Amino acid sequence: EASLLQQNSFMADAQANKRMPSRSMGNMSAIPPENMLLAVPKKGRLNEKVMKLLVDGVGMEYRRPDRVDVAHCTNMPVTLVFLPAHDIATYVGEGNVDMGITGEDVIRETEPSTGIVETVMSLGFGHCQLAVQAPITDNVKSASELAGKRIVTSFPEITRKFFAQYETAETGPTKIKFVSGSVEAACGLGLADGIVDLVETGTTMRAAGLEIVEKIMDTQAVVIKNPSAEHPTMVSKFKSRIEGYHTATQFQLIQYNVRKEDIAACLKLTPGKRSPTISSLDQTGYMAVSALVKKADAATIMDGLAEAGADSVLIFNIANSRM
Repeated sequence: EASLLQQNSFMADAQANKRMPSRSMGNMSAIPPENMLLAVPKKGRLNEKVMKLLVDGVGMEYRRPDRVDVAHCTNMPVTLVFLPAHDIATYVGEGNVDMGITGEDVIRETEPSTGIVETVMSLGFGHCQLAVQAPITDNVKSASELAGKRIVTSFPEITRKFFAQYETAETGPTKIKFVSGSVEAACGLGLADGIVDLVETGTTMRAAGLEIVEKIMDTQAVVIKNPSAEHPTMVSKFKSRIEGYHTATQFQLIQYNVRKEDIAACLKLTPGKRSPTISSLDQTGYMAVSALVKKADAATIMDGLAEAGADSVLIFNIANSRM
């Protein structure tokens, strides 16, 4: 119980000051000094996918007590710190945590107040675009038409820089209002002439009677680190595990037997990620081949191998990998 109180106190201080105290201070005493601190979104669109990646891909085991935003991994020297996604880049940049997972849009938005962060890798999920949107009925053809008008957004810094290119003495500065959620309702309530918000499927946008006027940027989830991270070995291992998991989710292993005279045609279909593995069979004149193929292409490749003379064609899912 005392440990939970210490961790809650630690997070309360961090949120109040927007900066975590150093590891040596009393509030951090519950966190082992050898642990790498990893900031993850505590809720929102990225939370579920990030946690699945950490558990299934990285192999983390942890227990997070209710209402506590710090969780120690039981099988790795890592402490998870659950933070609002918009704060993660700042915490990483200031060196309060070693690594973090957040969206590229958040990094761009917090650049003015964030220290230097390095992108370790893109994660391939959380894809969406940050875009200027306006009511369909207004028939706005260009974002320049909204310069100087009322824009509601959760990304005021990006929005301010974007509209600066269209502002003139005649339009004056764009009137940007920050809200933390339900941005799409602003136009319908008469509070804005346009909005800047994330668009993933477009369902919410269309339901609000809005359409994209201009895209500002594409974004996805990324892993970031502080250049002076205290645990470079753990950072490297973390990256390696994610890369191995990504390979496992994108590829399958295909195996088949083929006559020597037909192998050249089959290898054109299965060059592998680096190269195929080829071995001789006891049956004279036959070879066994195994190679990685992209999941999306597996069925077509199997058909092609059968047509090229291969037999015993098998496909296997990969749980994880190290390349």
